[in-house]
Amino acid sequence: MAYVRYDKRKTEVRPGRTLFDYADDFALRVATSCGRSGSCHECVVEVTEGESALSPPTAEEFFLQPPFRLACQARVEDNGSDVAFEPLRRAPKILSSVGPFEGELDPAIRREADAVTCEGVRVDYGGRIIGLAVDLGTTTVVADFVDLETGESLTLSSFENPQRFGGSDVMNRISYDVGENQGELWKAISSSLNNEIEAAADRCGFRPRDIYEVVVAGNATMRDLFFRLDVQSIGQKPYKSTIEHEWMEGKRETTSLISPANRLGIRINRNGRVVGLPIIASHVGGDTSADLIALNALSKHETAMLVDVGTNTEVIVKKGDRMVAASCPAGPAFEGGGITYGMPGYEGAIEKLSIEGDDYAFQTIGEQPAKGLCGSGLIDLLAELRRHDRMTPKGVFEDKQFELTIVPDCGITFSRQDASNLAQAKAANTSGEFIVMRHLDVRPDDVECLYLAGGFANYVDIGNAIEIGFLPPVPEDRIEKIGNAALVGARDALLSLERRRGAERYPREIEHLELETTPDFFEVFVEACQFKPMVFEW
Repeated sequence: MAYVRYDKRKTEVRPGRTLFDYADDFALRVATSCGRSGSCHECVVEVTEGESALSPPTAEEFFLQPPFRLACQARVEDNGSDVAFEPLRRAPKILSSVGPFEGELDPAIRREADAVTCEGVRVDYGGRIIGLAVDLGTTTVVADFVDLETGESLTLSSFENPQRFGGSDVMNRISYDVGENQGELWKAISSSLNNEIEAAADRCGFRPRDIYEVVVAGNATMRDLFFRLDVQSIGQKPYKSTIEHEWMEGKRETTSLISPANRLGIRINRNGRVVGLPIIASHVGGDTSADLIALNALSKHETAMLVDVGTNTEVIVKKGDRMVAASCPAGPAFEGGGITYGMPGYEGAIEKLSIEGDDYAFQTIGEQPAKGLCGSGLIDLLAELRRHDRMTPKGVFEDKQFELTIVPDCGITFSRQDASNLAQAKAANTSGEFIVMRHLDVRPDDVECLYLAGGFANYVDIGNAIEIGFLPPVPEDRIEKIGNAALVGARDALLSLERRRGAERYPREIEHLELETTPDFFEVFVEACQFKPMVFEW
């Protein structure tokens, strides 16, 4: 007997039913706005087992490659095989709070007498005044719904970026968003954000039309895809968006963006608008601008450093009046991509791990049975293997084994190829940190504070990260985890026009290093592929 499975649930195959029908059986929410006709392209699911048991892709699924299908189009045929699937909008572990807004409220949207105004221009009458801050990451999206009159957060929500059918990193998504596929990634993210808006409105008792402004923090590719812009120039040297090119040519005063919300398909107030925070340079985008807004551009320190860990890691080092930035194309390995049993930070992910005797002791998110290893667990594993001499700095396992069994009961393993993929992802981060610090002649002991940003970074064991060279050996008491600083900065820009306008200076004030043009980049990268502490000699 064959079954259709989602997570731990299963139901018997009844030939001819679609995956959407089975999602209904599981009470699984799958996005759609076209009555399941296939025209909206919203109900994308990932088929993790039994693709051969599904009907052939239909014309409506032209934009998808295996293992992705439209739930409303993929029918299960009884060929004796089980089928397993999952939606693209899973909820990751996020910080439960971004902290209160500090400072004087100065939003663009205000109540003046009986009117709602946007920078002094009347846009509506009465009602609640709500704003939305969005951290639009390559892997994860986090949204903060904010009362613009009090500055208080009403609710936080997060979901996996549904654009992953177009690739796990920005370069793949740039390659995808061309020709007949152009616009599909925009559809996916706008639809998902609209679903979150409706759900938050139901939860908190407001109306979507009470939202007047959305501030988006995202890297250059994620931001410009959201704003329905052509992103092809970001994928080609000199890796700059059309907006940055226009700014450099004097055709624009800023690299930030403003668009009517209805043009972007975002269902808020009919007069609402969407603001994209400014790109600093190349891949160093609006998410880094948001980090710097949250940190007040590192102004408290003479010498300081920011590392925002993600699919693209951003590094900024400040020394005196100079700030230098670089983007490190780390890829998705530390978020589970390309690792046999890697996964993002969802329930069941091993987030902490240690070696005790011959066994691995671990803790999973939600205290659920182990399903795989997320980024913090992978860093712990690498550090523990080195600490116990079970792996060389070059990633060769003890007794030259190809594969280690981590959780026998769950079949979770870690292979030599997994270690190699992580080495290259780590090397991208390490190279960026080293080259930017060297450029300003800053050594680890010079750094007064290293701010470690990003949802994943918040759960990393700092000592283990330093031991494998993921972070520079700055004294641990000077390393401060600041959580989702991009979301905090987007929220602050929503509540303070002064801070938002201050960010317009970043592209002019911050120097940008293109790492690959550094003469010895290849040598630095190769050395950084080893799992050992960083050495600062020049």
